[in-house]
Parts: sequence; C-alpha cells; structure tokens
Amino acid sequence: MLIFLITLSLVFDFLNGLHDSSNIVATVISSRALQPRVALILTAVGEFVGPFLFGVAVAKTVGEDLLVPNVITLEVMVSALLGAIFWNLITWFFGIPSSSSHALVGGLLGAAIIADGPTVVQLPGLTKILLALFISPPAGLLAGYLVTKAIYLLTRNAGPRINSVFRKSQILTALGLALSHGANDAQKTMGVITLGLLSSGKISSFEVPLWVVFAAATTIALGTSFGGWKLIKTLGGRIIKVRPVHGFASQIAGASVILGAALLGGPVSTTQVMSTAIMGTGAAESIKKVRWQVGKDMLIAWGLTIPTAALISALSYLAIHFVSGMIA
Repeated sequence: MLIFLITLSLVFDFLNGLHDSSNIVATVISSRALQPRVALILTAVGEFVGPFLFGVAVAKTVGEDLLVPNVITLEVMVSALLGAIFWNLITWFFGIPSSSSHALVGGLLGAAIIADGPTVVQLPGLTKILLALFISPPAGLLAGYLVTKAIYLLTRNAGPRINSVFRKSQILTALGLALSHGANDAQKTMGVITLGLLSSGKISSFEVPLWVVFAAATTIALGTSFGGWKLIKTLGGRIIKVRPVHGFASQIAGASVILGAALLGGPVSTTQVMSTAIMGTGAAESIKKVRWQVGKDMLIAWGLTIPTAALISALSYLAIHFVSGMIA
C-alpha cells in the first residue's frame, strides 16, 4: 500500500505539472517571447530547482497541519489522491483551469472525514490552508493591476521598442515564476508522501527525506515539460489579448504572490493566482478588455473542486475499505 501511495502521489505530481504548466508558459508563448517547446523546457528546469531553494514549509502544512497525523492511514491517503487525480483529469480534458491544490485538499478532507470523522481535521491548519487558497486569487488580481499600472507609469515616455524589452524580459520572469511554482506545488506531493512514510512507521517524525524532495521535483518538472496545451490556449488568449507587457507584468505579480505563500507555508493555487493576475493586467489597461465570462466559468470550476474531490475520495475510501475487508 505504501508503494502504491508513493506511485499515486507521483502521478498526481506529474498531472499537477502537466495541468499547471499553462500558468507559466501561456503568456510567454502568446506574446511570442519564446517558442512553445523552449518555454516548457525552461519552465521544467525552474520547477525542478525551486523545491531545493525555498525549503519545505508548504509540505509540512499539507502533511502535518491539516489532519491529525497519527490517525491517518494509507487507505485514507490513497483515496484522497484518487479523488484529486480524477478531478484533475476531468478539468485537463476539458481545458478548464482548475486548482490541483484545491483538489488535493478536498481529497484529503473527504477521505479522512469518512474514515475517522470530523475530529481528524485540525481547524488551525485547515484555516491556514483555506485562507491561503482563497486570499491568493484576489491578491493575484490586485498585484497584476498594480504592477501593470506601475509599468505604464515608469514607461509612459518610452517608444515602441519597449515591447521588445518586455518580450525578452519575460524569459527571466518566466523562470522566476517556474521556481516559485516548483517551490509551492511540488511540496504538496512531498507532504503526502512524508505523511505516508510516517503513518507506515518508516520515519519517526515529520521530516521530508531528500529522496522525496528529489522525486517530487523531478516528477513535476517532467509533467511540465509535456505541457497542457488546452489550458495554455485558455490562459494565453481567452482572458485577454496578451501583449508582452501583460506577460511581463502578470509573471512578476504571480511569482511574488506564489513565492511569498511558499515561504510562509501557505499552499496556493498557481492556476488561480496566474488567472487573476492576467485579469489584473488587462483591467489596468481597460476593464472592457477582460473577458470576465471566462473568469466566471473558472470561478464555477474552482467552487466545485473541493466538494467534488472530497466526494470522489470519500467514495474511493469506502470502496477500498470494503475490498480490504473482503480480502481479510
């Protein structure tokens, strides 16, 4: 069961990279700063390096603060991952930018509550996670708006060549965004694997082993390198018509919010932060330039993610528990 859990965790990590690569490369590709394949390779490198640079605070939040560690079984965590993976596959197939973070949190809550009751949830940890998840989207919107306004103020007398500067600068901002994404999202997988090791008695305290960091970093980078093309199309053109200044501003804004959350141990949705940052950059130019209907569709998907993943994981737990009882 532990081997199966680790395998599922890495599958989730791969899909997270595949799903969320769009958040990083969409504006770079749309503004033609980089060719698609080059952008994905650059992003994959940043995803791999990020977890080694910025610590494992998010992993501890997900694996240690959300649920009471000593009562969580491997069955619960396997069921949680099944719920999160299933939802990720659905939204990836239809090209809907949803949150892998929300899916994992929903999966953990659904499986744990159906197995051990609501007392297994640590309210301070849940509050911290939900605050990070729900405050970060408006923070991304505000950051995108303010960064863009600041750029327009500083470059108000610049000529047309400034677009070339913004386009080339996106190479650096995309790398910074990839580092921050790897630092935040890969740690969620690390948290689940480490909790599994703790539950099975392989480790005595919640300390993330180096091999877990390496495995999670490698897997999310691999998933990123394949690219979620449907989602790239949604973020790169359906919200606003992306120009170099929008790509540059949204990447600075998104990376700031995501990295700040990673350092504080707050798991955030990169999809949500980048989507709202792109909206913010468009709104800074003109509110009418933002296709708010796309944002409404995303909001509905985000609202469905936690309860749907929780329901799927709860049903998965009941099925696994029933089969285990039959075998025993």
